[in-house]
This record gives sequence, C-alpha cells and structure tokens, in this order.
Amino acid sequence: MSNALRNKTVAILATDGFEQVELTEPKKAVEQAGATTRLLSIKDGEIQGMHHDKPGDRFKVDGLVADATIDEFDALILPGGVANPDTLRLDEAAVAFVRDFTRSGKPIGVICHGAWTMAEADVVRGRRMTAWPSVRTDLRNAGADVVDEEVVTDKGLVSSRNPDDLPAFCKKIVEEFAEGRHEDRVS
Repeated sequence: MSNALRNKTVAILATDGFEQVELTEPKKAVEQAGATTRLLSIKDGEIQGMHHDKPGDRFKVDGLVADATIDEFDALILPGGVANPDTLRLDEAAVAFVRDFTRSGKPIGVICHGAWTMAEADVVRGRRMTAWPSVRTDLRNAGADVVDEEVVTDKGLVSSRNPDDLPAFCKKIVEEFAEGRHEDRVS
C-alpha cells in the first residue's frame, strides 16, 4: 500500500445503473494509495451497480451530492454505465457539483459514459479527453478535443474509454490525485 493519497478524500459520484467495475476498481486503487472515499449520489440508501446490462451489487451511499461541498474533497471519480450519467446529468445538484469541482482545479477521473455529466456541466470545452465511442460526439459538440486513447490526461482531468482501460486509468488517477489542484485548469 502506497501513501501517495494519505489524508486525501475522494468523492465518487454515481447513481443507479453505474458500471460496477468502473466504480470498484478506481475506488480500490485510491484507497490502496491511502485515500478515503465517499460515495455520493442523488438519492439516499443504496444504488444499483451493473455488469454491463445485468444487475450487479448494491452499494450504500455515504451522502447526497446536494448536501456535499467541493471543499470536503480533494478529487472526484465519475464512473460510467449508460443509465448512471444519463440520470446524473438531469439532476441540478449533481451537475452543479461537477461544474464547481472542475472549475476548482481539483483533479477528476472520468471513464466511459461518465463524461456525459461533464458535458452537461459545460466544462469540457477546450479539454483533451476520451470516452466510450457513443459519447465522443457529445463531447465534441460540447467543445472537447476528443481522441481515442486508453487514458488521456489534461491538467488533472483523467479520462478513459471503457473497463478494458481500467489498469491504466487507475494508475493515472492515483498520480494526478497525488499532484492535487491544477491552477491552470480551463473553466
């Protein structure tokens, strides 16, 4: 276990329909590096993970995103899954949290469909990113410079395409989260 993220708290924002491995693997990586994680959602109780199109496990929510402030966290993880970000991008508190987090310069890890929430928050303009193929047009339309690479880093924003990219994604988010705030973040 590394101590690269000791004394750091990482928010994970998700709701029903998240791709389970895109939450569990990054969570495990940052916790093994010493971070504390908190699962935020738009609803209390538990949220449903998915193994692509089949139900996975249920996960206990640590708090509501509407009650959270970005000052409580050092970094943010946005897992994918089709239903998860599609629902989050319709929630005003979730979108505001992502917008404020991005503008703060604190690092963010986003994978697969998770980038939809960032596009809705209007924080991808001018950013170099990747995502699941069907999300890339939405990112381009929102002003991102979209590429098809395993992992892309742009001033603390780490993005990946799919679960196959998780080893590279997890390694890179630990590095970027350890660096901390990026003052020259594009808003």
